[in-house]
Amino acid sequence: MKKIGLFFGSFNPIHIGHLILANYILENTDMDELWFVVSPQNPFKEKKSLLKDHNRLDMVQLAVKNYPKMRASNIEFSLPIPSYTIDTLSYLKEKHPDYNFALIMGEDNLKSLSKWKNAETMIENYQIIVYPRLTSGLPENAPVHPNISLIKAPIIELSATEIRNMLKDGKNVRPMLPPEVFEYLDGSNFYR
Repeated sequence: MKKIGLFFGSFNPIHIGHLILANYILENTDMDELWFVVSPQNPFKEKKSLLKDHNRLDMVQLAVKNYPKMRASNIEFSLPIPSYTIDTLSYLKEKHPDYNFALIMGEDNLKSLSKWKNAETMIENYQIIVYPRLTSGLPENAPVHPNISLIKAPIIELSATEIRNMLKDGKNVRPMLPPEVFEYLDGSNFYR
């Protein structure tokens, strides 16, 4: 059975921190593939800094094209909004019954996991791979379950917000982005 790690995010834009983490997970766990699940814009939330869904998906596709075990997923674009992780997981399981899906999240998300829709169901039925964050460390009340595993991935605290602000200020962000994503943004007015 193929094991797929799901890395959810707005990827606004995807940066090398995302790729380093994804590659670490592929090389150090039993995942066969890692899918970047691009979250759609919530129509009820006005986010001027959020690029259109298809632009963010394009950037992820460009970023992963040289990594055969990574792919971009627009699965949530066709699901009801707001998208709840458990609904996306159920939909994927139905669509790919022969795949095993695992959830990839930062320690910061694990802290609030109990507040997520159907959190217990998610913890019982899916492997959850948790990567460290600089600002985190796990609180005493973090859920503990055989399905939840912490990995010692390198901590790369690159922030998409910071990258957007630097772009707006005309600063060089080339080292922070996959080259294809830098080229994509370089000729555009995105984030400026």
